Amino acid sequence: MKDAHLVFGVLDGDDIGHEIVPASVAVASAAALRHGLRIEWRPMPIGRRALDTHGSTLPAGTLEALAKMDGFVLGPIGHREYPKVPGAINPHPIMRKHFNLFANVRPTRSYPDIGCLRDDVDLVIVRENNEGFQPDRNVVAGSGEFRPSEDMTISVRVITRLGSNRVARVALNLARNRRKLLTIVHKNTVFKLGCGMFVEECYKAAKEFPDVKVNEVIVDTMAMRLVRDPQNFDVVVTTNMFGDILTDEAAGLVGGLGMAPGLCIGDGDFAMAQATHGSAPDIAGSGRANPYAMIDSTRMLLDWLGRRRSIPQAVAAAQAMERAIVATLADPKARTADIHGTGNTSTMTAAIIAGIDTEAPR
Repeated sequence: MKDAHLVFGVLDGDDIGHEIVPASVAVASAAALRHGLRIEWRPMPIGRRALDTHGSTLPAGTLEALAKMDGFVLGPIGHREYPKVPGAINPHPIMRKHFNLFANVRPTRSYPDIGCLRDDVDLVIVRENNEGFQPDRNVVAGSGEFRPSEDMTISVRVITRLGSNRVARVALNLARNRRKLLTIVHKNTVFKLGCGMFVEECYKAAKEFPDVKVNEVIVDTMAMRLVRDPQNFDVVVTTNMFGDILTDEAAGLVGGLGMAPGLCIGDGDFAMAQATHGSAPDIAGSGRANPYAMIDSTRMLLDWLGRRRSIPQAVAAAQAMERAIVATLADPKARTADIHGTGNTSTMTAAIIAGIDTEAPR
């Protein structure tokens, strides 16, 4: 049996991150203790508070320190509100590229009575993380967006065979362990070279997964079908910006962005738990933030590392978290107002921990 000991960085982020990241750490710690897993949590400065105390939103030495750990939990980043000063950078794209976390795994699932628009959703969108239109991550230096004249702006999208093939493999592996269906989402009717290459590489990778059925959908059709027939999808793989938009739409079907967890992974045994939603400065400090997405992202981190490294205690802890989360979501007194509850961040976190602590050993 592998050593049941993991070391994680804890980076609260901004605004509600200071409430929901501690909640996720508390829940994961309870599950780890219950199942004999030792977790060492190492808090690190990030975001606006780091700018005020260290002069940078991503202080020097942070990436080097994280590289010595097994992964990290990153809270939401409110970079749009940062002051226009040199040290105020958006840290999470830098982290994704530095650690080659090229696949962003974002599950979407319906739960009863929480205000879902659809009660039959259970799918995973795998978003390519490090290429695409996003100008802060598609060139090695500088920006992929520029303005050659006052009246013209040019944005460059980068698609590579390597980037397309490797994210396809992540999605195919997920599909193999779910319902064995992969949907490629693209727009090769217009982006004949860029999306064309992405589709080519997805099908090339799929040849090594003969047990997975593969189909494809144009992105605008996919936006409509997510509303009309989401139950017909299992795992979806797509490019960076398409994935960014579609995952927000999918979250809207199941209760909103508070129900949108995510895990950033690559080829190695290192991962970043990061919820899909933003930092919600309008409700920061009020105790109203829904901790589900951050807690479930941390659960995904434990489960992925546990399976990747054959650490059964980590897998068992993740499974205990999932059972307690599902039970808590069934209790309107525990869950937050955005998902038709009368509770708050603290009551929801406490209920999940209580569910873990009182569960009979398995």
